[in-house]
Amino acid sequence: MRILGVDEAGRGAVLGPLVVAGVLLDSSNVSKLAEIGVKDSKKLSPSRREELSAEILEVAEYVVVLQAPSQTLDCEMSLYSLNVLEAKLFAMIIDALKPDSVIVDSPDENVERFASYIHQFSLCKPSITAETKADEKYLPVSAASIIAKVARDKIIQRLSARYGEVGSGYSSDPVTRSFLRRWIEENRDLPPIARRKWKTSQDMLASVRQGRLEFSDH
Repeated sequence: MRILGVDEAGRGAVLGPLVVAGVLLDSSNVSKLAEIGVKDSKKLSPSRREELSAEILEVAEYVVVLQAPSQTLDCEMSLYSLNVLEAKLFAMIIDALKPDSVIVDSPDENVERFASYIHQFSLCKPSITAETKADEKYLPVSAASIIAKVARDKIIQRLSARYGEVGSGYSSDPVTRSFLRRWIEENRDLPPIARRKWKTSQDMLASVRQGRLEFSDH
């Protein structure tokens, strides 16, 4: 049986893309993920995630990574909620890999609803297990979380090389807030890598244009 784990990185960020990863394994190889030390990416150091991402590629049958840049997120969210957009990306990975069963990390507490979104977009109809915090419970999803996180970190590094240090891209990061403030003060607009529909972006833009520096972190 071929099992697919799917997870994302960067869902709540104000800068940079949403990255979705899928890791397809033969069920007989799932135990190998435990052997190499796979766990939820949030519990691993950046260097350990890097090491494990290379080892996951050796264990997995296939690995797929998709990214939705800021502009794509803004455009798609004119049509869909973020949960529905994420389900759409998950479905694209499912259709590309055609697994027998899928385990996904659900951003929606109503996991049945999130699974139904995926089924709506997917042409392939495998069994889907959707759970919150699945990256802590299921090794294939943990592996996908590592792949997604490493891929997004590399993208953020490239964005920093191009635009100046942007931090992690999350509004809770002082480096990210400083980058946004400085860019808007200099350009009177958001940077092209910002998600314009995010409340943080809207608050920061309004604050700077009105001569205020404070803004919401939500």
